[in-house]
Amino acid sequence: MFSDLNNKIIVITGGNGFLGSQFASAFLDKNSKVIVLDIVKKKLNHKNLYFYKCDITNENIVKKILNKIKKKFKKVDVLINNAAIDHLPRNKKINNNLESFNLHKWNKEINVGLTGALICSKIFGFLMSKQKKGGVILNMSSDLGIIAPNQKIYSNLNFIKPVTYSVIKHGIIGLTKYTASYWGKNNIRCNALAPGGVQQNFDRKFVKKLRKIIPQNRMAKLNEYNSIVLFLCSDESSYMTGTTVIADGGRTII
Repeated sequence: MFSDLNNKIIVITGGNGFLGSQFASAFLDKNSKVIVLDIVKKKLNHKNLYFYKCDITNENIVKKILNKIKKKFKKVDVLINNAAIDHLPRNKKINNNLESFNLHKWNKEINVGLTGALICSKIFGFLMSKQKKGGVILNMSSDLGIIAPNQKIYSNLNFIKPVTYSVIKHGIIGLTKYTASYWGKNNIRCNALAPGGVQQNFDRKFVKKLRKIIPQNRMAKLNEYNSIVLFLCSDESSYMTGTTVIADGGRTII
């Protein structure tokens, strides 16, 4: 399955992050060539894994990296807009109160999570629009791009999920629809994935509360989204565009 991903050129922003690194490994297993764009460098441990240090909020830097990629690989088949600043529910006091939310923080997080996705979409998407076979853009949204956060599940941690996260993840879905309609004629498909939370070393009380509002009564396993990502980036989903695939154990249906 997904044999068409063999030798495809895959660009993943935030590809050294928690989920991004999982996606990179999944594509490498399909013999794709994976290009990671990130501000954090990790040791390369695969012949088909490439890294470019990149601030995706800087349009000129992204253009320069695109030129390097074009020179080396000639094309880009898939762009995954994965980079974002997340706030995880740790037992640490952070002032995310809406009434006093810091505008510098707002601008920084919107810049990375939404503006960065726009910059990469328009720069890599334009290249794809000139390619005979087009390409695929996959945007990473969230279950909190479908619903608002339930702040009650964080109560024992003195934590508030910030407004920026929901605004960005809702905006990503809007960007997905716009891009899909704009470049559909150029054989570019653009979809979004809205995943739920992944099991990590979280506070037990928080996990217990979260599980109660998920019909499957659990968080996702670390690699549980890989097959969905491969599907959305492969020819198996050739007639899907502008849609958001929700994979959250059922959280958003109740």
